[in-house]
Amino acid sequence: MKTIAVDEHGYYGDFGGAYIPEMLYPNVEELRQTYLSMMQEEKFQRDFQHLLRDYVGRPTPLYLAKRLSERYGVTIYLKREDLNHTGAHKINNTIGQILLAQRLGKKRIIAETGAGQHGVATATVCALMGVECIVYMGEVDIARQAPNVARMRMLGAEVRPAMSGSRTLKDATNEAIRDWINNPTDTHYIIGSVVGPHPYPDMVARFQSVISEEMRYQLEEHTGRDYPDAVIACVGGGSNAAGAFYHYLNDERVRLIAVEAAGLGIDSGESAATSVLGTEGVIHGSRTLLMQTEDGQIIEPYSISAGLDYPGIGPMHAHLIKTGRAEAIHVTDEEALKAALDVSRTEGIIPALETAHAFSALDKMKYNADDVLVICLSGRGDKDLDTYMKYLDR
Repeated sequence: MKTIAVDEHGYYGDFGGAYIPEMLYPNVEELRQTYLSMMQEEKFQRDFQHLLRDYVGRPTPLYLAKRLSERYGVTIYLKREDLNHTGAHKINNTIGQILLAQRLGKKRIIAETGAGQHGVATATVCALMGVECIVYMGEVDIARQAPNVARMRMLGAEVRPAMSGSRTLKDATNEAIRDWINNPTDTHYIIGSVVGPHPYPDMVARFQSVISEEMRYQLEEHTGRDYPDAVIACVGGGSNAAGAFYHYLNDERVRLIAVEAAGLGIDSGESAATSVLGTEGVIHGSRTLLMQTEDGQIIEPYSISAGLDYPGIGPMHAHLIKTGRAEAIHVTDEEALKAALDVSRTEGIIPALETAHAFSALDKMKYNADDVLVICLSGRGDKDLDTYMKYLDR
């Protein structure tokens, strides 16, 4: 197997790169030239590790899900990113990027968000550092993720609605990029997933790699070996999956399972299953797999999960799936809702709708009885209670 790593131009095989307007070139180039050296500075690592430990609450537990394991006849561990401060894995990345923004002398932060978890995480670190924060969010997502909108406003962030297109994550990202083009000097764009122009996919993956870094020594403590037979994670853009996969990318003993949102069904016309429905193209600054027409127009995605409602996937995931290193599994809205209810009543954990897709993959996988599986529990489901209540009341 070829070693999987980003090259100096930001490509994973055929995917990646930096396709950006000329006005953004200085910002992106400044970041590209400095991010690795800044991240390796002793003081940066000291500040980063201190905040992850004492502010975020890391390391997060690796929890043996006994009842779920008994149900499926296999050993299942949950990486509890839902126990992070703000309730999701997103803050691992925003802590890192706010430290980089400070070193770059940026006074203003912008971000995009779908489910609102990245918006809350960005608003949180901006409040922590006393920096202006503007979060773009689709009008549809603002309505279906109201608790997270309230949290962002409570933290002092301005939430600006994206009113174009499907009024979801893609359109929020478009608005954030427009803002960055108009404010190139004093503004840092904290992208929340492993998407966008190089170096964002690699940078975000490195910040999220703390997930699999901890998994290695926690599995050693629990099982006597530092690897599972499979790692399962949901994929929209793919940040939690990138973090959960990172230290196992080149370990062939470990299956990498990427779970996408099939929405109402892959063939329904209402889906976000990019690995099946997507073709190679450019979106939001990188070459990857995306859902598009023959003449390159974006096909609006659909998922009940705002965080997976995106027409593309990160270039690293596009490469993993195209080369066969990762297996893609597709889960419908209905299957995800059922999985969320099952996990809530089996383990006493209400997962985010995004994460519920990862749990549902257990019904679609083949494995051996002595296998050890790890599911990245990327976020908690408080924000999704309205959706869950409607499901229960049907």
